[in-house]
Amino acid sequence: MVVIETERLVLCKFALNDAPFIFDLLNSPKWLQYIGDRGIKSFSDAQDYLVNGPLKSYANYGFGLYLIKLKDAGTPIGMCGLIKRDYLEDIDIGYALLPQYEGKGYAYEIALATTTYASNKLHLLKLAAITNFDNEGSVKLLKKMGFIFKETIMVDTKELMLFYKDLKNVSKL
Repeated sequence: MVVIETERLVLCKFALNDAPFIFDLLNSPKWLQYIGDRGIKSFSDAQDYLVNGPLKSYANYGFGLYLIKLKDAGTPIGMCGLIKRDYLEDIDIGYALLPQYEGKGYAYEIALATTTYASNKLHLLKLAAITNFDNEGSVKLLKKMGFIFKETIMVDTKELMLFYKDLKNVSKL
């Protein structure tokens, strides 16, 4: 099911048959470096991740992480979406791309559309975003989208940057 469509991309709900893609994405070098090892060592693990992550979030909150596909080819290239985290007051935006699709403006395009969706369809008043201090690409993207650094937070044993964006004046879809 398509959730968001942009000029070049489609954001749609994950399904269990997306497990091979999840396996590849969650074991990509930058995912492991900046997000962390989620223990996805088999397609069965990837299916469990989908069931207990995005699919559960859709059922519980009406949103979650979604599959990013190239509009023309239908090729899966990453994930982007909204996450309800126990340790954050507000909904968090998250995104990740396979390495071969980085540097083409896809993350900005889909994250901006997801921010607009959060405002116009879900009526959220602000969004949070977290990232590692050394993830320069993510920090740059968040700032380009108008997110403002608020503070440093500790999650488990990791020190992360917490950003916020006011959604009151986000343009319409």
